[in-house]
Amino acid sequence: MNNNSIETNRLILFLNTEFMIPENKSPHILNTSANLLGFCLIIITSIKVSRFGSATIIDNVTGIAVICLMLSCVLSFLSMKFKSRPKAERLEYIADIVFLSALLCLSATIILVSFNLFV
Repeated sequence: MNNNSIETNRLILFLNTEFMIPENKSPHILNTSANLLGFCLIIITSIKVSRFGSATIIDNVTGIAVICLMLSCVLSFLSMKFKSRPKAERLEYIADIVFLSALLCLSATIILVSFNLFV
């Protein structure tokens, strides 16, 4: 083998490992959503234990994130069970969008908690 083909093979290997788009994202969405769901429940529990008199914005935003994460879990699970590839891909896409919405809610929650805003 010459040096050009070795370098080409290295470049292809790098591109395949660094920028490879997974064909089936549903298991990753399901796993991460379930883990973040536990994180949200810890946030809600800590707010309830600290005995705030009324619901706070943090509480509400985290509640929205919980609903989005549960929906994302269900959609990604269903997409893994579908035999029809187009339907499975559609459910996976919707689960991905709902998961992104939950991440945005959690980001807002983290910002609010970090800067003691609207507690």
